[in-house]
Amino acid sequence: MTDVTGAPVDVLRTLFHSDQGGHEQVAICQDRASGLKAVIALHSTALGPALGGTRFYPYASEEEAVADALNLSRGMSYKNAMAGLDHGGGKAVIIGDPALVKTEELLLAYGRFVASLGGRYVTACDVGTYVADMDVVARECRWTTGRSPENGGAGDSSVLTAFGVFQGMRASAQHLWGDPTLRGRRVGVAGVGKVGHHLVQHLLSDGAEVVVTDVREESVRRITDLHPEVSVAADTDALIRTEGLDIYAPCALGGALNDETVPVLTAKVVCGAANNQLAHPGVEKDLADRSVLYAPDYVVNAGGVIQVADELNGFDFDRCKAKATKIFDTTLAIFARAKADGIPPAAAADRIAEQRMADARRP
Repeated sequence: MTDVTGAPVDVLRTLFHSDQGGHEQVAICQDRASGLKAVIALHSTALGPALGGTRFYPYASEEEAVADALNLSRGMSYKNAMAGLDHGGGKAVIIGDPALVKTEELLLAYGRFVASLGGRYVTACDVGTYVADMDVVARECRWTTGRSPENGGAGDSSVLTAFGVFQGMRASAQHLWGDPTLRGRRVGVAGVGKVGHHLVQHLLSDGAEVVVTDVREESVRRITDLHPEVSVAADTDALIRTEGLDIYAPCALGGALNDETVPVLTAKVVCGAANNQLAHPGVEKDLADRSVLYAPDYVVNAGGVIQVADELNGFDFDRCKAKATKIFDTTLAIFARAKADGIPPAAAADRIAEQRMADARRP
Protein backbone atom coordinates (compact mmCIF):
# COMPACT_ATOMS: atom_id res chain seq x y z
CA MET A 1 0.00 0.00 0.00
CA THR A 2 1.20 3.52 -0.82
CA ASP A 3 0.06 7.03 0.07
CA VAL A 4 -0.70 9.86 -2.40
CA THR A 5 3.03 10.45 -2.95
CA GLY A 6 3.62 6.80 -3.84
CA ALA A 7 5.72 6.23 -0.70
CA PRO A 8 5.05 2.99 1.18
CA VAL A 9 2.73 3.65 4.10
CA ASP A 10 4.92 1.55 6.41
CA VAL A 11 7.86 3.88 5.75
CA LEU A 12 5.89 6.93 6.81
CA ARG A 13 4.54 5.13 9.86
CA THR A 14 8.10 4.24 10.84
CA LEU A 15 9.24 7.83 10.36
CA PHE A 16 6.48 9.60 12.25
CA HIS A 17 5.15 7.14 14.79
CA SER A 18 7.73 4.56 15.84
CA ASP A 19 10.69 4.65 18.21
CA GLN A 20 12.85 5.04 15.11
CA GLY A 21 11.14 8.34 14.32
CA GLY A 22 11.86 11.85 15.53
CA HIS A 23 14.03 12.66 12.53
CA GLU A 24 14.23 16.22 11.26
CA GLN A 25 14.39 15.34 7.58
CA VAL A 26 14.51 12.34 5.27
CA ALA A 27 15.34 12.87 1.59
CA ILE A 28 14.57 10.25 -1.05
CA CYS A 29 17.01 10.69 -3.94
CA GLN A 30 16.79 9.27 -7.44
CA ASP A 31 18.73 9.87 -10.65
CA ARG A 32 17.39 7.75 -13.49
CA ALA A 33 20.31 8.42 -15.81
CA SER A 34 22.88 6.90 -13.44
CA GLY A 35 20.56 4.49 -11.65
CA LEU A 36 21.06 6.18 -8.28
CA LYS A 37 18.53 5.38 -5.57
CA ALA A 38 19.45 6.78 -2.17
CA VAL A 39 18.05 7.82 1.18
CA ILE A 40 19.55 10.63 3.26
CA ALA A 41 18.29 10.78 6.85
CA LEU A 42 18.97 13.67 9.22
CA HIS A 43 18.11 12.71 12.77
CA SER A 44 19.27 15.84 14.58
CA THR A 45 21.16 19.06 13.93
CA ALA A 46 20.89 20.29 17.54
CA LEU A 47 24.67 20.19 18.01
CA GLY A 48 25.53 21.27 14.46
CA PRO A 49 25.38 19.98 10.88
CA ALA A 50 24.53 16.28 10.71
CA LEU A 51 27.60 14.14 10.07
CA GLY A 52 27.63 10.49 9.03
CA GLY A 53 28.76 8.11 6.32
CA THR A 54 27.25 6.77 3.12
CA ARG A 55 26.40 3.07 3.09
CA PHE A 56 26.23 1.37 -0.34
CA TYR A 57 24.38 -1.92 0.07
CA PRO A 58 22.08 -4.29 -1.88
CA TYR A 59 19.02 -3.92 0.34
CA ALA A 60 16.22 -6.43 -0.18
CA SER A 61 13.66 -3.61 -0.39
CA GLU A 62 13.32 0.16 -0.32
CA GLU A 63 11.62 -0.15 3.06
CA GLU A 64 14.66 -1.95 4.47
CA ALA A 65 16.92 0.80 3.13
CA VAL A 66 14.83 3.55 4.74
CA ALA A 67 14.75 1.70 8.07
CA ASP A 68 18.53 1.31 7.99
CA ALA A 69 19.03 5.01 7.22
CA LEU A 70 16.75 5.96 10.12
CA ASN A 71 18.50 3.63 12.57
CA LEU A 72 22.00 4.60 11.48
CA SER A 73 21.34 8.35 11.51
CA ARG A 74 19.86 8.18 15.00
CA GLY A 75 22.95 6.30 16.12
CA MET A 76 25.14 9.03 14.65
CA SER A 77 23.40 11.68 16.77
CA TYR A 78 24.31 9.75 19.89
CA LYS A 79 27.79 8.90 18.65
CA ASN A 80 28.66 12.50 17.79
CA ALA A 81 27.24 13.74 21.09
CA MET A 82 29.28 11.24 23.12
CA ALA A 83 32.40 12.02 21.10
CA GLY A 84 32.07 15.69 22.08
CA LEU A 85 31.68 16.82 18.46
CA ASP A 86 29.71 19.87 17.37
CA HIS A 87 27.74 17.79 14.91
CA GLY A 88 24.33 16.19 14.80
CA GLY A 89 23.54 12.80 13.34
CA GLY A 90 22.88 11.88 9.74
CA LYS A 91 23.37 8.91 7.45
CA ALA A 92 22.85 8.05 3.81
CA VAL A 93 22.27 4.73 2.10
CA ILE A 94 22.62 4.00 -1.59
CA ILE A 95 20.56 1.03 -2.74
CA GLY A 96 22.37 -1.53 -4.89
CA ASP A 97 25.37 -3.82 -5.07
CA PRO A 98 28.41 -1.52 -5.27
CA ALA A 99 30.34 -4.21 -7.16
CA LEU A 100 27.74 -4.07 -9.93
CA VAL A 101 26.21 -0.57 -10.08
CA LYS A 102 28.74 1.86 -8.58
CA THR A 103 29.90 4.26 -11.30
CA GLU A 104 31.46 7.71 -11.42
CA GLU A 105 28.22 9.06 -12.87
CA LEU A 106 26.22 7.63 -9.96
CA LEU A 107 28.60 9.04 -7.33
CA LEU A 108 28.53 12.48 -8.95
CA ALA A 109 24.73 12.42 -8.95
CA TYR A 110 24.80 11.45 -5.28
CA GLY A 111 27.17 14.34 -4.57
CA ARG A 112 24.70 16.75 -6.14
CA PHE A 113 21.92 15.46 -3.88
CA VAL A 114 24.05 15.90 -0.76
CA ALA A 115 24.99 19.42 -1.91
CA SER A 116 21.31 20.27 -2.36
CA LEU A 117 20.91 20.06 1.43
CA GLY A 118 23.11 23.15 1.74
CA GLY A 119 25.46 21.87 4.42
CA ARG A 120 22.86 20.39 6.76
CA TYR A 121 24.47 17.00 6.06
CA VAL A 122 28.18 16.20 5.82
CA THR A 123 28.93 12.80 4.29
CA ALA A 124 31.82 10.33 4.57
CA CYS A 125 32.66 6.64 3.94
CA ASP A 126 30.78 3.65 5.31
CA VAL A 127 30.14 0.05 4.27
CA GLY A 128 30.52 -0.18 0.50
CA THR A 129 32.10 3.25 0.03
CA TYR A 130 35.76 4.19 0.13
CA VAL A 131 38.14 7.13 0.08
CA ALA A 132 38.28 7.10 -3.73
CA ASP A 133 34.48 7.31 -3.84
CA MET A 134 34.45 10.35 -1.56
CA ASP A 135 36.98 12.03 -3.85
CA VAL A 136 34.44 11.66 -6.66
CA VAL A 137 31.49 12.82 -4.52
CA ALA A 138 33.51 15.87 -3.43
CA ARG A 139 33.72 17.06 -7.02
CA GLU A 140 30.02 17.94 -6.73
CA CYS A 141 29.76 18.55 -2.98
CA ARG A 142 32.04 20.50 -0.65
CA TRP A 143 30.36 18.91 2.38
CA THR A 144 32.31 15.67 1.88
CA THR A 145 34.87 14.17 4.24
CA GLY A 146 36.88 10.95 4.24
CA ARG A 147 38.73 12.07 1.12
CA SER A 148 42.27 11.12 0.17
CA PRO A 149 45.24 13.13 1.47
CA GLU A 150 46.02 14.01 -2.16
CA ASN A 151 42.66 15.77 -2.33
CA GLY A 152 42.88 17.54 1.00
CA GLY A 153 41.33 14.80 3.11
CA ALA A 154 42.28 12.60 6.03
CA GLY A 155 42.24 9.27 4.24
CA ASP A 156 41.02 5.98 5.68
CA SER A 157 39.00 6.58 8.86
CA SER A 158 39.03 2.89 9.79
CA VAL A 159 42.48 3.36 11.36
CA LEU A 160 41.18 5.53 14.19
CA THR A 161 37.91 3.62 14.39
CA ALA A 162 39.88 0.52 15.31
CA PHE A 163 42.05 2.49 17.72
CA GLY A 164 38.95 3.80 19.50
CA VAL A 165 37.47 0.31 19.82
CA PHE A 166 40.77 -0.82 21.29
CA GLN A 167 40.51 1.97 23.87
CA GLY A 168 36.99 0.83 24.70
CA MET A 169 38.28 -2.71 25.22
CA ARG A 170 41.02 -1.45 27.51
CA ALA A 171 38.41 0.44 29.54
CA SER A 172 36.22 -2.67 29.71
CA ALA A 173 39.17 -4.70 30.97
CA GLN A 174 39.95 -2.02 33.56
CA HIS A 175 36.34 -2.00 34.78
CA LEU A 176 35.86 -5.76 34.90
CA TRP A 177 39.31 -7.11 35.74
CA GLY A 178 41.05 -4.08 37.27
CA ASP A 179 43.75 -3.84 34.59
CA PRO A 180 43.55 -2.08 31.20
CA THR A 181 45.82 -4.52 29.42
CA LEU A 182 44.48 -7.27 27.16
CA ARG A 183 47.56 -9.41 27.61
CA GLY A 184 46.52 -13.04 28.02
CA ARG A 185 42.88 -12.30 27.17
CA ARG A 186 41.17 -14.26 24.41
CA VAL A 187 39.38 -11.92 22.00
CA GLY A 188 37.05 -12.99 19.18
CA VAL A 189 36.72 -10.59 16.25
CA ALA A 190 33.78 -11.12 13.87
CA GLY A 191 34.55 -9.24 10.67
CA VAL A 192 38.15 -8.45 9.77
CA GLY A 193 37.61 -6.08 6.90
CA LYS A 194 38.10 -2.31 6.97
CA VAL A 195 38.20 -1.90 10.76
CA GLY A 196 38.61 -5.43 12.05
CA HIS A 197 42.04 -6.09 10.59
CA HIS A 198 43.42 -2.91 12.23
CA LEU A 199 41.84 -3.97 15.53
CA VAL A 200 43.56 -7.36 15.32
CA GLN A 201 46.91 -5.58 15.03
CA HIS A 202 46.26 -3.60 18.23
CA LEU A 203 45.17 -6.73 20.10
CA LEU A 204 48.20 -8.76 19.09
CA SER A 205 50.53 -5.89 19.97
CA ASP A 206 48.97 -5.80 23.43
CA GLY A 207 49.50 -9.52 23.94
CA ALA A 208 45.97 -10.80 23.37
CA GLU A 209 45.12 -14.19 21.92
CA VAL A 210 42.92 -13.57 18.87
CA VAL A 211 40.25 -15.66 17.13
CA VAL A 212 38.70 -14.30 13.91
CA THR A 213 35.94 -15.04 11.44
CA ASP A 214 34.64 -13.35 8.30
CA VAL A 215 32.28 -14.26 5.48
CA ARG A 216 35.06 -13.30 3.06
CA GLU A 217 37.81 -15.91 2.94
CA GLU A 218 40.29 -13.39 1.53
CA SER A 219 39.87 -11.17 4.59
CA VAL A 220 40.67 -14.05 6.93
CA ARG A 221 43.60 -15.11 4.77
CA ARG A 222 45.06 -11.60 4.90
CA ILE A 223 45.15 -11.90 8.71
CA THR A 224 46.50 -15.45 8.92
CA ASP A 225 49.17 -14.85 6.27
CA LEU A 226 50.56 -12.03 8.40
CA HIS A 227 49.85 -13.64 11.77
CA PRO A 228 49.79 -17.46 11.69
CA GLU A 229 49.21 -17.47 15.45
CA VAL A 230 45.67 -16.12 14.96
CA SER A 231 42.97 -18.81 15.22
CA VAL A 232 40.00 -18.99 12.83
CA ALA A 233 36.40 -19.86 13.69
CA ALA A 234 34.16 -21.35 11.02
CA ASP A 235 31.57 -18.60 11.38
CA THR A 236 30.16 -16.10 13.86
CA ASP A 237 27.96 -18.73 15.50
CA ALA A 238 31.03 -20.82 16.24
CA LEU A 239 33.00 -17.78 17.39
CA ILE A 240 30.52 -16.63 20.02
CA ARG A 241 30.40 -20.16 21.45
CA THR A 242 34.20 -20.46 21.69
CA GLU A 243 35.23 -21.70 25.12
CA GLY A 244 37.44 -19.38 27.12
CA LEU A 245 36.52 -16.28 25.12
CA ASP A 246 36.95 -13.14 27.24
CA ILE A 247 35.84 -10.47 24.77
CA TYR A 248 33.61 -10.61 21.70
CA ALA A 249 34.09 -7.87 19.08
CA PRO A 250 31.32 -7.61 16.46
CA CYS A 251 32.91 -5.66 13.60
CA ALA A 252 30.60 -6.40 10.67
CA LEU A 253 26.96 -5.34 10.16
CA GLY A 254 24.46 -4.51 12.91
CA GLY A 255 22.09 -6.68 14.93
CA ALA A 256 24.84 -8.99 16.18
CA LEU A 257 23.35 -9.07 19.69
CA ASN A 258 19.90 -10.63 19.54
CA ASP A 259 17.63 -13.22 21.13
CA GLU A 260 19.59 -16.06 19.54
CA THR A 261 23.17 -14.91 20.15
CA VAL A 262 23.04 -13.41 23.64
CA PRO A 263 22.05 -16.65 25.44
CA VAL A 264 25.03 -18.54 23.98
CA LEU A 265 27.75 -15.91 24.37
CA THR A 266 30.74 -17.24 26.26
CA ALA A 267 32.50 -13.85 26.47
CA LYS A 268 32.18 -11.61 29.51
CA VAL A 269 32.65 -8.41 27.47
CA VAL A 270 31.17 -7.25 24.17
CA CYS A 271 33.06 -4.39 22.56
CA GLY A 272 33.19 -4.01 18.78
CA ALA A 273 33.12 -1.66 15.83
CA ALA A 274 29.77 -2.56 14.23
CA ASN A 275 26.96 -0.03 14.39
CA ASN A 276 23.58 -0.85 15.95
CA GLN A 277 24.71 -4.08 17.59
CA LEU A 278 21.58 -4.36 19.76
CA ALA A 279 18.92 -5.96 17.57
CA HIS A 280 16.03 -4.49 19.56
CA PRO A 281 15.30 -2.68 22.83
CA GLY A 282 15.72 -4.99 25.78
CA VAL A 283 18.83 -6.78 24.54
CA GLU A 284 20.98 -4.54 26.72
CA LYS A 285 19.09 -5.85 29.78
CA ASP A 286 19.51 -9.44 28.59
CA LEU A 287 23.27 -8.87 28.46
CA ALA A 288 23.27 -7.33 31.94
CA ASP A 289 21.20 -10.22 33.31
CA ARG A 290 23.89 -12.62 32.05
CA SER A 291 26.62 -10.42 33.60
CA VAL A 292 28.01 -9.57 30.16
CA LEU A 293 29.57 -6.11 30.10
CA TYR A 294 28.51 -4.22 26.98
CA ALA A 295 30.57 -1.26 25.77
CA PRO A 296 28.06 0.81 23.75
CA ASP A 297 28.96 0.56 20.08
CA TYR A 298 28.46 4.22 19.19
CA VAL A 299 30.82 5.24 21.98
CA VAL A 300 33.75 2.95 21.24
CA ASN A 301 33.58 3.15 17.43
CA ALA A 302 33.65 6.96 17.33
CA GLY A 303 37.30 7.21 16.28
CA GLY A 304 36.38 7.37 12.61
CA VAL A 305 33.86 10.17 12.98
CA ILE A 306 36.35 12.09 15.14
CA GLN A 307 38.78 11.83 12.22
CA VAL A 308 36.40 12.93 9.48
CA ALA A 309 35.03 15.79 11.59
CA ASP A 310 38.56 17.07 12.07
CA GLU A 311 39.03 17.06 8.30
CA LEU A 312 36.60 19.96 8.02
CA ASN A 313 39.05 22.19 9.90
CA GLY A 314 42.33 20.97 8.41
CA PHE A 315 43.23 17.43 9.37
CA ASP A 316 45.85 16.70 12.02
CA PHE A 317 46.32 12.99 12.81
CA ASP A 318 48.00 13.49 16.19
CA ARG A 319 45.18 15.79 17.32
CA CYS A 320 42.60 13.20 16.24
CA LYS A 321 44.41 10.33 17.90
CA ALA A 322 44.54 12.32 21.15
CA LYS A 323 40.76 12.80 20.96
CA ALA A 324 40.21 9.11 20.15
CA THR A 325 42.35 8.12 23.15
CA LYS A 326 39.70 9.79 25.36
CA ILE A 327 37.27 7.03 24.39
CA PHE A 328 38.96 5.09 27.20
CA ASP A 329 37.85 7.68 29.79
CA THR A 330 34.40 8.12 28.23
CA THR A 331 33.76 4.38 28.36
CA LEU A 332 34.81 4.20 32.00
CA ALA A 333 32.51 7.15 32.80
CA ILE A 334 29.59 5.31 31.19
CA PHE A 335 30.26 2.19 33.24
CA ALA A 336 30.38 4.33 36.39
CA ARG A 337 27.11 6.08 35.49
CA ALA A 338 25.45 2.72 34.77
CA LYS A 339 26.48 1.40 38.17
CA ALA A 340 25.36 4.56 39.96
CA ASP A 341 21.96 4.62 38.23
CA GLY A 342 21.43 0.85 38.34
CA ILE A 343 20.97 0.61 34.57
CA PRO A 344 22.78 -1.11 31.67
CA PRO A 345 25.70 0.80 30.09
CA ALA A 346 23.75 1.34 26.85
CA ALA A 347 21.02 3.18 28.76
CA ALA A 348 23.62 5.22 30.65
CA ALA A 349 25.28 6.30 27.40
CA ASP A 350 21.90 7.26 25.94
CA ARG A 351 21.12 9.43 28.97
CA ILE A 352 24.41 11.29 28.72
CA ALA A 353 24.05 11.85 24.96
CA GLU A 354 20.41 12.93 25.23
CA GLN A 355 21.30 15.43 27.94
CA ARG A 356 23.95 17.04 25.74
CA MET A 357 21.53 17.31 22.82
CA ALA A 358 18.78 18.70 25.07
CA ASP A 359 21.15 21.30 26.52
CA ALA A 360 22.09 22.40 23.00
CA ARG A 361 18.44 23.01 22.09
CA ARG A 362 17.87 25.38 25.00
CA PRO A 363 17.95 29.11 24.13
